[in-house]
Amino acid sequence: MTGELAASIGTASSIVPGSFVKVRVAVIFGAEGGIGGALVETLRSAGTFEHVVGFSRRSSPPIDLLDEASLERAAMFAAEKGELRLVIDATGFLQDERQRPEKSLRQLDAGNLARSFALNAIGPALIMKHVLPLLPRAGKAVFATLSARVGSIGDNRLGGWYAYRASKAALNQLVRTAAVELARRSPEALCIALHPGTVATALSAPFAAAGLKVHTPAEASSHLLAVIDTLTFEANGGFFDWRGQPVPW
Repeated sequence: MTGELAASIGTASSIVPGSFVKVRVAVIFGAEGGIGGALVETLRSAGTFEHVVGFSRRSSPPIDLLDEASLERAAMFAAEKGELRLVIDATGFLQDERQRPEKSLRQLDAGNLARSFALNAIGPALIMKHVLPLLPRAGKAVFATLSARVGSIGDNRLGGWYAYRASKAALNQLVRTAAVELARRSPEALCIALHPGTVATALSAPFAAAGLKVHTPAEASSHLLAVIDTLTFEANGGFFDWRGQPVPW
């Protein structure tokens, strides 16, 4: 990552003479995951933010996507350190020992559907609920959540993966709707969804097809931050891949 992120998000050059330089804060929700951990490491190494705060189930304070109060506490904890200029939600759920992506309608299960929506859509929506009102009213500030190309309705040609696809599609709609409201309060801010590509993490490892381009978490974090660097307020409410290209809804 270059210094472009700091240059585009409230550097000293944008400060009115005689005013004080406010502390810039970057926040990562899901800092224990492969991409989330790499984002924290990349941002801290770059030194473009005075504070880089990572939240996970084992952070202090901890977060739980199923516990709204924990998300509110985390948002307030980060805001106490300075201006929230970059917040990335790097959480996400695809499978575990009790739930696998469905291959057909016969495998649909109400409990699994509800769980996917809780973790992939409702949890991130509650993060937005408590973070977006804390973004600065002026200057570039970014909230980005990790979505997935398989959540694109227009790009769905293979079928399957009902719960994951539908929950990510719901997340995209929540992002788009929240972006409209955010623009009224903070016209230079962005609320966006990002597709990181296929990344070598525990989430994607069982599904990486032969010949498919797979990024390391460090590469993915650099790609995502580079995309965020280049986006302006006109991109608010958009859905972009790791190259900065729009993804169909």
